[in-house]
Amino acid sequence: MNFIKPVFAHCDLPCGVYDPAQARIEALSVYAIMTKYDDLDEYNKIRAIMIKDERAELVKHHLWVLWTDYFKPEHLEKYPDLHDKFWKATKQAGECKHHLEPAEGQKLLDMIDEIAEVFAATKKS
Repeated sequence: MNFIKPVFAHCDLPCGVYDPAQARIEALSVYAIMTKYDDLDEYNKIRAIMIKDERAELVKHHLWVLWTDYFKPEHLEKYPDLHDKFWKATKQAGECKHHLEPAEGQKLLDMIDEIAEVFAATKKS
């Protein structure tokens, strides 16, 4: 007896589970740490760097899931620079692990916002 029924969806799970907001929340933490770092005492500076790096890694994870599980070939046809946007954003998340300048964190947020615009457009169609 076969209890498995095929399920058909645009993405790996029915839509509504993917959202670039998850990556943005983590990137906001990265940015916040960068803006507060200079005012921290030595103990908290060490903790802040560890948290910043962990959050930057989570940004990469959330972007990779969105990139690999949500976006499909038909999106690439309509948005040919999509791979480049994701590649640059995940690289920038890695760069944020090497920097403490808030401008680097803001750059990451801006890149995620660009991806979110494409995501929102694909959800409408």
